[in-house]
Amino acid sequence: MTVRTHFYFWAGTFAAFLLFVWLFKGVLLPFVLGAAIAYLLEPLVERLARWKVSRLWAALLILGLFFLFVLGVIAALVPLIYRELLQLADSAPAIAERIMAWAAPYMGWMTERFGNGDLASYQETLKDNAAKILEGGAGFLAGGSAAIATGGQALVGFVSVLVLTPVTAFFMMKEWQTMTDWIDRLLPRKYYATVTMLMGRINAKLSGFVRGQVTVAFALAVIYALALTIAGLKYGFLIGLMAGVLSLIPMVGSTTGLVVAVVVAWFQSGEWLYTGIIAGIFLVGQFVEGNFLTPRLLGKSVGLHPLWILFALLAGGALFGIVGMLLAVPVAAVIGVLLGFAIETYKASPFYEETKKNLKKPTKKKVSQSKE
Repeated sequence: MTVRTHFYFWAGTFAAFLLFVWLFKGVLLPFVLGAAIAYLLEPLVERLARWKVSRLWAALLILGLFFLFVLGVIAALVPLIYRELLQLADSAPAIAERIMAWAAPYMGWMTERFGNGDLASYQETLKDNAAKILEGGAGFLAGGSAAIATGGQALVGFVSVLVLTPVTAFFMMKEWQTMTDWIDRLLPRKYYATVTMLMGRINAKLSGFVRGQVTVAFALAVIYALALTIAGLKYGFLIGLMAGVLSLIPMVGSTTGLVVAVVVAWFQSGEWLYTGIIAGIFLVGQFVEGNFLTPRLLGKSVGLHPLWILFALLAGGALFGIVGMLLAVPVAAVIGVLLGFAIETYKASPFYEETKKNLKKPTKKKVSQSKE
């Protein structure tokens, strides 16, 4: 098979994959979530299987403990989050007043730029809209889930995720070895060593990033939530959890948490010192993440650049929604490994070596002859 034939085959395979995701993106969410959970927990099942525990019971045990842990975390956090959301909804008018007081000096400039209308009417409109936005946002977060769940389609989707996700995860964990053996038998024998080497690299990058990033995000959520609560920041627990969860996306969690926390701290106290303390919590969190958490949990061998991950998540979300964002990291890992292998192959090829020879500087003798 020629290089062109290989290219057409793999390009067609990738196009078929994208078409499949696009056609069935409405029903893929529980299956993708189940596959992600199975991939995350498979090493634990494999370890129990080495101790002569059947994969059936190992999968049931690990999956049961995982969901018990998730339910325990939800049961512990939901009352705290709900309380802070209610406080946010109650204080929305007061926050709107503070925003208006802060924006008052700039209203004259706005009047000059956008017209000579009644300044008082502008202020009143902005005040009313700000209060409505804050109250609506907090009310949606506090009780929107229950309202959305009343819809028939949303309810069916929610139930399907709850039911099919653990079922998918269980069967994939139970049959993981069978599936990998089946895939292994499909690999082309001529390129078996190369393909398995690439699959090993992809697995190392993907598993290192996913498992490491989830652990880092969980640790940062605990650190930020506790630190902001101890510092006395209003809604600090909620902001800390939000920053930690968003840390699953590189650079997004810390940046969003820092901006939100600093704005809340300033409107809460109006003092630069307190605002600086809140900002310092995120700076210390970033120092801990960069120097302790990430090197220990992700290591230097992961090789997925944060900008590449961020682009992949945005592109996947824009194309396929939540399913696309879940598939973005695996696809980014595959593309990164294949591009790296292509560059290695190019540098080892005669074409690259011939190019290097042609780029060498001319000898002194040739230079002197050209001058003559």
